[in-house]
Amino acid sequence: MTQCAMGVSEAGFRSVMARFATGVTVITSVGSGGPAGMTANAVASLSLEPVLVMVGFELQSRTLAVVRQSGVFAVNVLGSDQEEISRLFAGKQSEAEKFAGCGYGEWLGVPVIDGALAWLCCQVDAVYPGGDHVIVVGNVVEMGGSGGEPLLFYGGDYRRLDGPGGTEGAGRPRSAGQRAQPERIVR
Repeated sequence: MTQCAMGVSEAGFRSVMARFATGVTVITSVGSGGPAGMTANAVASLSLEPVLVMVGFELQSRTLAVVRQSGVFAVNVLGSDQEEISRLFAGKQSEAEKFAGCGYGEWLGVPVIDGALAWLCCQVDAVYPGGDHVIVVGNVVEMGGSGGEPLLFYGGDYRRLDGPGGTEGAGRPRSAGQRAQPERIVR
């Protein structure tokens, strides 16, 4: 039986939204001070014509400031073996420390995390207010990926797919310790 409650609190809202499983991404950009990035799970596809994605940014986000300055960003979809990268980019250390802690290349001048399950390079199309966040809509201009199993976030913790329907064995084969290199996907 579904229970209904009156009123909405921040804690209650967080608890309810924790029941919604999401993928884990790192949003990256580059500005005059170098690369910047943050972990995000408020990411969704928005449109196929034109190809658009949307990302939620906290108003005080350092990465948001860089995205506004540069007008470009990448969505790096993390694989199940990239929890440490997610934690690194969720931290408050300097941007230089974050990028020193992981490998990355550049596509269209935007950092793309090595071994990302998938990535999308975007130009900012629009920015909309969203309470204590803004919603940035990006026009996807390039995308690619290496395949594999996704890193998920559910119930306030990292999760992985397992059992029937999982993606075990997906993607290009690689030897132990070998990082997948980004593969360009043509639209």
